[in-house]
Amino acid sequence: MRALRILLITAVILGGLFIGADRIAVNMAESETADRIRSSQGLSATPEVSIKGFPFLTQVAGKQLDEVDVSLAGITATAGGHTVNVTEVTAELRDVKVDSSYSSAVAGSANGSARISYEDLTKAAPEGATVGYAGPERAAKGQVEVTGPLFDLLKGAGVDIPGRAESLLKAAGDVTTYSSVVLKGGTTVQLKAQDLPSIPVPGFERKLREIVDYDLKIEGIPPSLSLDRVEATADGLKFAGTGKDVALVG
Repeated sequence: MRALRILLITAVILGGLFIGADRIAVNMAESETADRIRSSQGLSATPEVSIKGFPFLTQVAGKQLDEVDVSLAGITATAGGHTVNVTEVTAELRDVKVDSSYSSAVAGSANGSARISYEDLTKAAPEGATVGYAGPERAAKGQVEVTGPLFDLLKGAGVDIPGRAESLLKAAGDVTTYSSVVLKGGTTVQLKAQDLPSIPVPGFERKLREIVDYDLKIEGIPPSLSLDRVEATADGLKFAGTGKDVALVG
């Protein structure tokens, strides 16, 4: 009985040591992977990496990880020379295969998501425009609200305004349009006005559309991970997408 007790105690101690070594190894691997992702993707900030599954050392020996979750920072979007941050960028990677030299890794499949706040959407919008939540009914149609002083929008875009039209356009005050948001090519967000307000000066409707219709290019998403869904929510635009054979590092 005493021998059995000693054997059990020894097993518990050895098990604890193995778990401790396994956790140390996974923490080191997460840190190294994060640094290499930052370098290979050219990110401005180091991502957070979480390697799932236990034991980790057994997965490493088999050169295949069940799941790796990555939170990316340093992803940006640009429009008209304005650059803004894309936040809450995450990727859930499955069936990650590591090459024989442990220098690269490729995920068999991935699910990604990201968000751009209305505050950042406004920073990237045409001068004088504010982008905001359009309410649940229009949000369900994938629309956002774009508002701004009519005169400021036209002037900010460099539109030539005759002197006789200036007072009329200023008197019009703020205008509101509702723009549909769609994804193109997995990395470009297009805003296109569905309803244009009445303009007091003929011929300026087309100029206003040219201003409020614009593209927002998302940069830094791994090429093999394509965003294919966008949703207008009260907090901003939320994106989701999938990918296959996504290069993690290397």
